[in-house]
Amino acid sequence: MNPSDHGFNPSFNMAAIKQVIFDAVERVQMPSPVRLRDLIRQIRAARTAAEERAVINKECATIRSTFREEDSVWRCRNIAKLLYIHMLGYPAHFGQLECLKLIASPRFTDKRIGYLGAMLLLDERQDVHLLITNCLKNDLNSSTQFVVGLALCTLGAIASPEMSRDLASEVERLMKSPNGYVRKKAALCAFRIVLKVPELMEIFLPATRSLLSEKNHGVLITGVTLITEMCENSVDTLQHFKKIVPNLVRILKNLILAGYSPEHDVSGVSDPFLQVKILRLLRILGKNDAEASEAMNDILAQVATNTETSKNVGNTILYETVLSIMDIKSESGLRVLAVNILGRFLLNNDKNIRYVALNTLLKTVYVDTSAVQRHRATILECLKDPDVSIRRRALELSLALVNGNNVRTMMKELLIFLEKADPEFKAQCSSNIMLSAERYSPNKRWHLDTLFRVLIAAGNYVRDDVVSSTIQLISETTSQQAYMVQQLWTALEHDTADRQPLIQVATWCVGEYGDLLLYSPDSTVKVTETDVIEVYQRLLWSPQNAVITKQYALTSLTKLSTRFQSETNKIRELIEAFGSHVNMELQQRGVEYTQLFGKYNHLRSGLLERMPPMESSVKSPAQPETNGDICPGDSSPEDNLLMGGVVGGGTTQSVEPTQDSNALLVLLGGDSGDNDVIKPPVEITKPSTTDNQDLLDLLGGLDSGMEKNSIPQPISNSVPVQNNNNNILLSTYNGTPNYLIDDLSSNITPSKPIEMTAFNKNGLRISFEVERLADSPTTTVVNVIANNDSPTPFTEFLFQAAVPRTFQLQMLPPSGTVIPAGGYITQVLRVMNPNQTNLRMRIRISYNCGGSPVQDQAEVNNFPVETWQ
Repeated sequence: MNPSDHGFNPSFNMAAIKQVIFDAVERVQMPSPVRLRDLIRQIRAARTAAEERAVINKECATIRSTFREEDSVWRCRNIAKLLYIHMLGYPAHFGQLECLKLIASPRFTDKRIGYLGAMLLLDERQDVHLLITNCLKNDLNSSTQFVVGLALCTLGAIASPEMSRDLASEVERLMKSPNGYVRKKAALCAFRIVLKVPELMEIFLPATRSLLSEKNHGVLITGVTLITEMCENSVDTLQHFKKIVPNLVRILKNLILAGYSPEHDVSGVSDPFLQVKILRLLRILGKNDAEASEAMNDILAQVATNTETSKNVGNTILYETVLSIMDIKSESGLRVLAVNILGRFLLNNDKNIRYVALNTLLKTVYVDTSAVQRHRATILECLKDPDVSIRRRALELSLALVNGNNVRTMMKELLIFLEKADPEFKAQCSSNIMLSAERYSPNKRWHLDTLFRVLIAAGNYVRDDVVSSTIQLISETTSQQAYMVQQLWTALEHDTADRQPLIQVATWCVGEYGDLLLYSPDSTVKVTETDVIEVYQRLLWSPQNAVITKQYALTSLTKLSTRFQSETNKIRELIEAFGSHVNMELQQRGVEYTQLFGKYNHLRSGLLERMPPMESSVKSPAQPETNGDICPGDSSPEDNLLMGGVVGGGTTQSVEPTQDSNALLVLLGGDSGDNDVIKPPVEITKPSTTDNQDLLDLLGGLDSGMEKNSIPQPISNSVPVQNNNNNILLSTYNGTPNYLIDDLSSNITPSKPIEMTAFNKNGLRISFEVERLADSPTTTVVNVIANNDSPTPFTEFLFQAAVPRTFQLQMLPPSGTVIPAGGYITQVLRVMNPNQTNLRMRIRISYNCGGSPVQDQAEVNNFPVETWQ
């Protein structure tokens, strides 16, 4: 037989035949790489991190060497191991190209591992990412549904904007596929594409609407998810899908009435996942739309009444139903039903459900207060819950429920909570109780008793605003002064080192009304002048009392020298002892007050006479409803009330600016030295001719120069024990102590204020109340009220103002630097106008809103003429 008849070429190189046979035998004898499960066992067997790294480094080296063989038969196994290594946090980027080779393989098992590797190892920042687009397009046209599904999942996971635009038409075509599995995957991929490139949603609109007629629950839920995303991102798309409300209502009704369906049943509830998705979409479609809301009222009522509540899955559906009822324009009866559902949630043993109920009621209380009031007893019980998060939400909700009808009951419960509350609650709770009592108090006696109990219950955690409000209320309530001085004296007799704010209020009150304590015929307390001096001596020399408390006591003791009849020498000795005190603040007061017993003895009775009733210089606007997040004013009571100040900005003081204040002065054109000190309001310096131009440049410039001023940083609203008071009696003015000027200025009668709006933008509304002092025609007081009309709090609020050189401007510290949502802060400006000309003012405002800094400025030229001429 001729060998050539069988295709054998005698000229063929025998050496080549031997090489082929040798390679085949070597490949058969080559040991297979470690299997994935064996690698996992080795890694778990490692006792130390070093051993684990050694195992992984060895295996990675083996995988790299295998990758160098282009026709490796173990590529699929190596990529699987590499993905596990990647999940452990080790680098596996060197397997990216191998993933592409597996994707191009005709075998499904290879494609599955390849696409999984692409989803884990690739993203749109990798160059290899561009090479996969063609493979995806080929597999999207595959005849095998599982290959198409792999391609759609991978596209949704790693699609870049460019890839999304290239393949969006393919995805839209697959959304119309007769195969339900492919339609579901395509809808999910379209959802991810819309997230990445919102403008592509128009391509998917026709196919998306057809998904709502699906019988397959998997396709239906993906269609609802896609429509929800489209409606949230586009107003036009939202209007387009308003027509599908009847379809959604019909689907939801079928789910409720379908009964037991094993395929989609969860704890006896038919497809709760689809129900929740439909309820959320209904909420979006019905918001601010009366017609759409009316169409879904009945089905929401059916869901709320027919859903099983014994299982957590039923509670999930009910919660979503409540959110939908509250967001749309639902009927009042339906809202009551929703609030009752939340009330039942409060009785649930699950802490998460109770927290969710409180959180939702907190948003609902402003929509339907009367419905929430029915569950007041349950809400108050939540104040005793051991979980701190639930107590916090219950406190905020309880404060929001306070009104004129239930203020006595609510305050009783809140004060009980305040006594036993953790320290983290006391400061905020005491301030909010004070605000609620101020707004809804039935009478002055009850109001004073409530504030007194707050001072006792909160101890050293009372904020400064509570102290200042209590002192102001006592001052303006003449009929209750004798009663309060007796109550506060009784508290002062006991050891109150852990209640520094109470000592401050008590010493202030005794200093003002000591004669009512000793000599009033209605007094029920038996006390002598010697007893009072002994208590003050204990307070002044106690190492447990804070410096600011001793300042209150020292000032009060000085005033008692004009109230008492026989202990003046003893009082003088105590005050003189502080002339050599180690603390500069107390030493300053000791020296200055001693002068009132010597050189200025003839002025002492006039200077230390009883203060007139305090009235806020700013007419307080109506307090908004609060959920407990009010941030009250941060000013210190020592700043506002010592020696004849007026609460709300009438106090005169010399403030030692902080570092931030100095930085602001530099920004406004000042240098160091005198420009770094904020002058007392009555000590108005003449305008400078050198620094004003810097502020003129900063604020944009007016025709004439501008007089500048800056805002001193408010004193921190921390525990009074840690509060450092500023120098109030540091210097004299023309030989007269500052406190005399302060006392005289508090007696000036203001004219009727004129209101005007100076700024209104981005939820910030600044109004001015302008009034000219009757006894000082050249001085005008501008009360600045900054209101936050937005739902987001404003923090680090800073108000700056500049006026022409012919005017002289003095700015008092603001009541705070945080404006809560719906709240306000105040600040007082004093303007000297010697030439009686019309005022022009340039203002600049800066604050943080939601973490973003905001800065704006405006010019105010519409001041009323009658306030200047």
